[in-house]
Amino acid sequence: MMRVFCWTLIASWLPAVSGAAAQFEVLQEDGVVTVTVDGELFTRYVPKSGPKPILWPLVGPTGKEMTRGYPMRDALPYEKKDHVHHRSLWFTHGNVNGVDFWMEADKHGDIVHREFVQVAGGPQATIVTRNDWIAPDGKKVCEDERSFVLGAGGGARWIDVELRVKATEGPVTFGDTKEGSFGVRVCETMKVEAKLGGKIVNSEGKTDGDAWGKQAAWVDYYGPVEGEVLGIAIMNHPTSFRFPTHWHVRTYGLFTANPFGLSDFNPGAGLNGSHTIAVNQEMVLRYCVVLHKGTTEDAGVGRMYDEYVKRCSGGN
Repeated sequence: MMRVFCWTLIASWLPAVSGAAAQFEVLQEDGVVTVTVDGELFTRYVPKSGPKPILWPLVGPTGKEMTRGYPMRDALPYEKKDHVHHRSLWFTHGNVNGVDFWMEADKHGDIVHREFVQVAGGPQATIVTRNDWIAPDGKKVCEDERSFVLGAGGGARWIDVELRVKATEGPVTFGDTKEGSFGVRVCETMKVEAKLGGKIVNSEGKTDGDAWGKQAAWVDYYGPVEGEVLGIAIMNHPTSFRFPTHWHVRTYGLFTANPFGLSDFNPGAGLNGSHTIAVNQEMVLRYCVVLHKGTTEDAGVGRMYDEYVKRCSGGN
């Protein structure tokens, strides 16, 4: 059964905005779904980019792209051509029943878009898809259902995300590795290592390199984009698997939530973050990606998180 976790996107942290509410349009063409808000590009759902579906680009509230364009297009002069598997916004994992769905090296797994369950516009946009996780030998490992609910207002844009991984073929183990799982590669000028003012801040007050591998309800990554400070916050819902998640967030621009890589994030502690989904059962991950103006404090990311939790209520 198709489920959309977040039913309404009216949030009290948004300041009053004059005029009509934001209006979303969706256009399906050659398998790609383009989402516009008030006539301006927000993102595209690309069912196949390398070995996986992605959202690219992510265009922020001021009309500027906030995720790296490489390798979906030729690298811009300031873009570093590393980690070809970091494709804008994605969900994969580096060890699923022993198959690497994270890298794009030899014998990697493929996440194959099977169908759209729902595509709709209006005061918000909704994209729901089903996807098959296929091993190099062609055998299906598991499947997922992904729900993206997109909203905008008060100078911000956001995507409420629900990921349901289902063990349809037999037990499925997400192994203990830092190489995962849900996240983005930020615009190159935003990254901390660009030394242009980029910064990582989490809900526990950890910053930059100290935020790597730590548990937190949310992480914000902000920095300059074409002359103004913009940020991407990723928030973890309390009903999500292993909340609060650990974060594989790097000063070179990688920014992912990963609840599995405990041995990497806590070396020497003897922890194992592997998780097995029993046959015919599922694992549910829930996040919100917010594209905002200004720094963490300017945007009020903590307040945004509180309202996200209220907005997207419900259980497994």
